Amino acid sequence: RAALDRATVLLSVTKGGKRIDNMWGAGGGQQSVKHLVKEIDMLLKEYLLSGDVLEAERCLQELEVPHFHHELVYEAVVMVLESTGEKTFKMILDLLKSLWRSSVITMDQMKRGYERVYCEIPDINLDVPHSYSVLERFVEECFQAGIISKPLRDLCPSR
Repeated sequence: RAALDRATVLLSVTKGGKRIDNMWGAGGGQQSVKHLVKEIDMLLKEYLLSGDVLEAERCLQELEVPHFHHELVYEAVVMVLESTGEKTFKMILDLLKSLWRSSVITMDQMKRGYERVYCEIPDINLDVPHSYSVLERFVEECFQAGIISKPLRDLCPSR
């Protein structure tokens, strides 16, 4: 009974509630994919508004799902393809560069994210004309920045 009373008190504390949830198994890999996708989408949109790379990096690490970082790569590249301007292109490039250099996103996760975009580019192109050319340009910039490898760059589909 004492343990349950103590747990009730700990869960009612607003500042520690999220940490307690994570310790008891509600965080990290226990979260639904749908929830994680929403969190990553919000993280990217917030980053595009604020431009704060360190905050985006902190938020990504707080999700505690390094095995799902390919989703951020995928969503970020798709945002570049859907955008109409250089601002998103440059900001996403800077974010990926920072996450790569800090080793928050591993080579495997980066590769998986790009491969997912490569597989879905025919469908994306139906909704976003010129997505092939934007993708080729973005992939080349990423390669020049050292974010992706030459073999991954060479896999990039072209029209």
